[in-house]
Amino acid sequence: MKFIGIGDNVADRYINQRIMYPGGNAVNFSVFAKECGEDSAYLGIIADDREGRMIKKALEKKNVDTTFSPLVKGCATERCDVELIEGDRHFVGSGYGPGEKKSFTLSESHLEYLKNFDAIHCGCYSEMEDEIVKLDDIPGLKTFDFSEEEEYREDSFLQKILPFIDIALFSGASMDAEEEKELWQKVLRFGTGHMLVTRGILGQRFFCRSGSYRGIVRETEPLDTMGAGDSFFAAFLVSLMRSGLKRDIDPDEAIIEEAFRKAADFSAENCKRRGSFGFGERY
Repeated sequence: MKFIGIGDNVADRYINQRIMYPGGNAVNFSVFAKECGEDSAYLGIIADDREGRMIKKALEKKNVDTTFSPLVKGCATERCDVELIEGDRHFVGSGYGPGEKKSFTLSESHLEYLKNFDAIHCGCYSEMEDEIVKLDDIPGLKTFDFSEEEEYREDSFLQKILPFIDIALFSGASMDAEEEKELWQKVLRFGTGHMLVTRGILGQRFFCRSGSYRGIVRETEPLDTMGAGDSFFAAFLVSLMRSGLKRDIDPDEAIIEEAFRKAADFSAENCKRRGSFGFGERY
């Protein structure tokens, strides 16, 4: 199978270590799908600055296809500043270096290219909510990460995305069971048939039309939790799709449980390396 992440890329800068790492939801998804044994690609704007060149080099070393993502002069890579405290990353701010902040839009050639993929992933930080409608006729499974901020759960935002995707992903550490159910009813009403809520050490819940299922957490001593949620979702999706996940058919309980196990193992292992997937550079 072929997987692709579209949209954001960032440099995660560990300000208490003066080391930066390649990251971003779409980049991470592409790398983790590759590490799960599938062909993968990344599609987005990669700035021709120090951070962008670091990201491009890391993707190439991971054998993630970046054919449609050449370095773009005059643009700036987003810098996400974090502190690593006892293995847990804490975001403290973000910004851009010299250059233009440029939004990524999908061209006809991009859409033709995307027809080659079995799964297409995007997220709220890519700022592509007005582009997702263009994916409606693309045959691959579409997934979208809504993260944790309330602004990405407003009806006005959800309605731009949910009618055109197949799996919605939310970070929900602060959500209780009733809030999860209410969110699921809204997701289903707006047109998406599957939803995964990740809650860190509290586990996960997967919702589909046939019911909801609880995930598991692997006990580990994390070196760095950066990319933990992205690695979990990529491994979860790969496992489901290998078992034949289809847009309009709910997987059975055994398939979901197996996907939870594989995702928990993969994510726990990922927490044993620095950055989302390594390749740090001093800055």
